Amino acid sequence: MGDLAKDINSKFENNHVKALINIVYTANWITGYQNEFFKPFGISPQQYNILRILRGASEPLNVQTIKNRMIERAPNATRLMDKLCAKNLIERLPCEHDRRIVKIAITKEGLALLEKIPDNFNSKLLENLSDDEAAELSRLLDKMR
Repeated sequence: MGDLAKDINSKFENNHVKALINIVYTANWITGYQNEFFKPFGISPQQYNILRILRGASEPLNVQTIKNRMIERAPNATRLMDKLCAKNLIERLPCEHDRRIVKIAITKEGLALLEKIPDNFNSKLLENLSDDEAAELSRLLDKMR
């Protein structure tokens, strides 16, 4: 089991400071794990999130709607979508009636890529927590926000 004080060789002023640093440290640990996981698939965790949003919507969405639904609100969402478009995983669909409006749709290639990625890839991150502990962690994080 991890011990933040040992991991970063530090002492903390109080438990509130330790908890906050632990949240940031753990978020970075999760990000690193996910970045490594997605490398073989040629996408980032944020791009995966965009693909899942589009698959779940089952209809083309405008860019702002996608940005609003993202877990990690990336200011570079348009650039992320440019990269997905270049890989033919999504496509831009111009509106017939208003050229300023563009919808984004997932392609067959994007759907095929999602099929290759296991849905439970994050389960390893929580394997040391019981179901009750995971529920309590979620409740505490909700309370914090």
